[in-house]
Amino acid sequence: MTPSTLTLQNLLPHPTRRQWAGVVLALGLAAGPLAAVAAPTTLKIIPHSNVTVLDPIWTTAYISRNFGYMIYDTLFGTDAKGAIKPQMVDRWSVSKDGKTWTFTLREGLAFHDGKPVTSEDVVASLKRWASRDTFGGQLAKGLAGYETPDAKTFVLKFNEPFGLVLEALGKPSANVPFIMPKRVADTPGDTQIKETVGSGPYMFKADEFRPGDKLVFVKNTAYKPRAEPPSGTTGGKQVHVDRVEWLIIRDAQTQLNALLNGEADILEQPAFEQYATLRSKPEIQLIDAQPAGSQFILRFNHLHPPFNNEKIRRAAMLALGQEAFLKAQVGAPGLMRFCKSMFPCGTPFESSSTGAYTGTADPAKAKALLAEAGYKGEPVVLMRPTDLSAITKLPLVAKQQLEAAGFKVDLQTMDWQTLVARRAKKDLPSAGGWNVFMTSWTASDILNPLTMAMMNASGDKGWFGWQDDPTLQDIKLRFSKAGSDAEKKQLAEQAQLRAFETVSHVPVGQYNQPAAVRQGITGLVPAGAQVYWNIRKP
Repeated sequence: MTPSTLTLQNLLPHPTRRQWAGVVLALGLAAGPLAAVAAPTTLKIIPHSNVTVLDPIWTTAYISRNFGYMIYDTLFGTDAKGAIKPQMVDRWSVSKDGKTWTFTLREGLAFHDGKPVTSEDVVASLKRWASRDTFGGQLAKGLAGYETPDAKTFVLKFNEPFGLVLEALGKPSANVPFIMPKRVADTPGDTQIKETVGSGPYMFKADEFRPGDKLVFVKNTAYKPRAEPPSGTTGGKQVHVDRVEWLIIRDAQTQLNALLNGEADILEQPAFEQYATLRSKPEIQLIDAQPAGSQFILRFNHLHPPFNNEKIRRAAMLALGQEAFLKAQVGAPGLMRFCKSMFPCGTPFESSSTGAYTGTADPAKAKALLAEAGYKGEPVVLMRPTDLSAITKLPLVAKQQLEAAGFKVDLQTMDWQTLVARRAKKDLPSAGGWNVFMTSWTASDILNPLTMAMMNASGDKGWFGWQDDPTLQDIKLRFSKAGSDAEKKQLAEQAQLRAFETVSHVPVGQYNQPAAVRQGITGLVPAGAQVYWNIRKP
């Protein structure tokens, strides 16, 4: 019996079976099919990290991107084959000279507060996104302006043709051009938003948010999915559960126990050493939601010594070898791959033209270059997150390899969200800033020079690390105007060679990390990002 029938039965003085049937029938006639109402379905997910930043434009952190996909929608998306498809947009047209793009929003778009999505909301959102995103910034540079002729139409007017408009608007990963209400999107890009109001498939329950413990989302019953089947970040975002809970569990073993005990349905990123156990459990299935893989990288702070010196960055690059990183951090057979290309191996712009970078550690050569560069023994502040199992061992390897080349390394531990906040600071390393951090990027984020945050070499307005390199920026501009795939390939290779020459960052290995999902949970969509529509739970 349901709780409702138990309560009613207790109220009756020992009813007969016939009397009880009459009560149920009467209730059914008076109030609808009460007995047929199912209990709310709750999907429980252990995300890959804690969530402290609820603004997916302010940060490129993937947990904030995943949060964004829960509650916001996008103008376009990228399907499983890499094709750009409309999402919030119904139709669009391009002028003969290629300079004017006109878009019309589809019917029925509304924010969670009940207000319709308008072209002014879209333009404000795009402006804020472009102020933070590498690809968006490149698009904005070519714009003569925006126009909003009516509530459902917005226009992008370019000074000259920009060949990657749809690719920019359909960018599947950080920073994703999510659409927000204008009053929210008018917040400057370097300031975090204070409201979480979207128009997407779920609504965030701010009143149930327990930082460091749990986030709750409920189905947006007013959401109107597209008719197409889901593919990547495109198609119908059908929601088949009533409620989604993100359970913040920082310890990897506790995460695993929660999944195996049925306290959670999905473990987003198991620790690499857990895959052998997971493969032996018949009640668990491994689903790779990001089949193109991800790449580990080491990023320098270009503002402060010692890495404001290009030669010293190059010495550090020569000191780093991928094999040690992959063995220490991944180790699991079949999940790791040596790849010295900045653009992931197996993707269109993969290139073996990497200049001085071999991907193999050469401490002797690094030490000689370090002495030539005049390194003065400044301590290198290397930040290490202790609660993100996917990357927590990387800084330990970096410390060992850098010290073997003669660097003095100050390894500072913290949780991931503290690192995310600290990497945004331009202070001196001795005053709360930093010199080096390590992270990973899903392949969909680093497919070309415009989507790769580490190639944003626009100085103070660039990505954390703040490289200033007009030459690299010019190559990217030419890439955005390229008229053929062959020309794009050539320019992507030029951009990579320039980035290795100036040592924007160092790729230290490629890997895959499938999600662990309990049997019976179906519909997880491979998307190049973690998305949670289309899922069914018995």
